[in-house]
Amino acid sequence: MELSHEDQLRLNVLLANSFDAIRIDDARMVVYALTGETEAKVPLNPSSRNDVYIKQVRELLSGHALGSPGGYPVYLKRWTRMGQARDENLSELLKLGEPEAVTAVAGASGLTNELARRAWWANPCATIARSMLEKEAVINGSMGKILAQFLIEFLPFETESELMIESVRLVLQPGLIDDQTRMQLWSKGKQKRAYHIGFLAAQPNDLPDLQPARTDIDQYTDGLKQTDETNNFATLLTKLLGRNGQSFLAVAESILRKPANQDDVVILLNTLKQYFSDVCMNHEKCQDIEKIVSESEFMCKQQDTNGYNDDHRNKHLVTILANQPNLKNEIHAMLVLARCDEAVVTPVFARTTAIGTVMRKKLAPITDQLLVMFSHLRTPNS
Repeated sequence: MELSHEDQLRLNVLLANSFDAIRIDDARMVVYALTGETEAKVPLNPSSRNDVYIKQVRELLSGHALGSPGGYPVYLKRWTRMGQARDENLSELLKLGEPEAVTAVAGASGLTNELARRAWWANPCATIARSMLEKEAVINGSMGKILAQFLIEFLPFETESELMIESVRLVLQPGLIDDQTRMQLWSKGKQKRAYHIGFLAAQPNDLPDLQPARTDIDQYTDGLKQTDETNNFATLLTKLLGRNGQSFLAVAESILRKPANQDDVVILLNTLKQYFSDVCMNHEKCQDIEKIVSESEFMCKQQDTNGYNDDHRNKHLVTILANQPNLKNEIHAMLVLARCDEAVVTPVFARTTAIGTVMRKKLAPITDQLLVMFSHLRTPNS
């Protein structure tokens, strides 16, 4: 079945002119074309089933844009969503009227602000917005603020914690929202804790509602400054004892005490690991929290650098333990948190889909250990 003569004529006239992008409204059976800031439309008069007819329209568009009458190869979905679309072909993909092609453009490393504008016109949805806000050219261009505003307005309609967290993380990138909007997001996070996880991921050293520094910070400040300035342990300890570090720990601990669902737990743990990554002594995945705690405790008892993978960090560890023996518990806690990610909860989540109170009970053997580590870092030494 071919396109009707009327549609064939109208579409060929459309294709004969220059345009930037195509969007097809399957429900209304209308083809829209974008040229600069101007939008044109071609109503369709299907001579067969709508889905079959739309497929024929897309084949016509593909033949014109790519020289391939078979339409956009949607079987490449996974490949294109990984950002592997060829940069030189991006503008043509937007002329296919194919949502998956728009997704490919949004995820491409060569995405420009102008291509983002066209892609946004072609398929304005949260998935596309999040994908494009991963690109520096978009963040720094006129589209950055537009996409961030959309994600903020769409947040109340998100139902998955993972997507809430990702949206908040993305809009908190520098220059996208003003301070008032930022504080409104933070305030809403008191009810939707997923928002606060987004803050921890995006702005771990610049959180609203700063907490006081640890009351005993003054007795360690000079000693930490005198330690080699390249010592990762000394640098992180200085931050953790101060206002920014105590604020990060306070928010993370409050979420850890009462996570809502499995996504919150997984992303929080991965965020914690990233925060402490500079002092991680063992990058192998481990699902046993007891093993992580005992191995980290053993490291704090060593007086040499033998037996570990990273000699540079081993020397830093030995130095900080020698210079700051009263901070051994804090150093132990840092080593534990630097090792804990989603792997430690995988054995639990592999056996249950529970959320809320039931999930928290099942996680207690793990979270109780982690909360001890938070206590070491937040409680002043007597």
